[in-house]
Amino acid sequence: MCLIFFLYERHPAYRLVLAANRDEYYERPTEPLDFWEDSPDILAGRDLKQGGTWMGISKNGRFAAITNFRDPASFKPDAPSRGFLVSDFIAGNTSPERYLEAVQAIGSKYNGFNLLVGDDTALFYYSNNGNGIQKIKPGFYGLSNHLLNTPWPKVEKGMSELEIVLSEKYAEQQIDIEAVFRILADGTRPPDDRLPDTGVGLAWERILSPIFVSSETYGTRSSSVLLIRRNGEAVFAERSFTLKNQDSGTEHETRIFRLMFQN
Repeated sequence: MCLIFFLYERHPAYRLVLAANRDEYYERPTEPLDFWEDSPDILAGRDLKQGGTWMGISKNGRFAAITNFRDPASFKPDAPSRGFLVSDFIAGNTSPERYLEAVQAIGSKYNGFNLLVGDDTALFYYSNNGNGIQKIKPGFYGLSNHLLNTPWPKVEKGMSELEIVLSEKYAEQQIDIEAVFRILADGTRPPDDRLPDTGVGLAWERILSPIFVSSETYGTRSSSVLLIRRNGEAVFAERSFTLKNQDSGTEHETRIFRLMFQN
């Protein structure tokens, strides 16, 4: 996962409203959102190269998502897969804070990451490039390939547009999923003077700067919307994209799962 916007504990009907894009090389094999055959309680997409995931939930209400921390100068080619940090939490029963304490103890082994983990009691954030474990307070948040709420243009834009979408049907306590997907499909690039310098060069900073990323070899592979009501009902929708050819762009498939968390 490379971009996440979320509202936590600030909506009258929803405990968590989250929108996210996963950016990856087009050639990397992936399974779309579904319940896993070998772990039937996990609902997530799956990275078929390593076996982990970038975002998922469990039938008992555990949630996790990860983004990479972009720092090519510190890349470790033999580091363990970060995707298991997500799936191991979802499949387990350790509290979110205790889980992150264990991750923090071995965090230096991994390439840079930002990890969100939560259940029906709390939501926590940890980055192995940050300042320790943080309990998420009610509010709006944005997370890309730097630390939580780093004001990159696409982070600020996504947070602002999600706030507008959520306010449109606030009184009816409804959320327009298609409107959220439209935010995630925005390929507008900000001007160069607003781009961060993360060590990948200006050409790649431009490619990676929109909410929806597109290039010949790398781009947004899926968009996700997760809505968790206060009564334990959840809607998890994923729109996956496949590069057809350089001229005609992408095609997509949308999967929507509805479930009631089991306590």
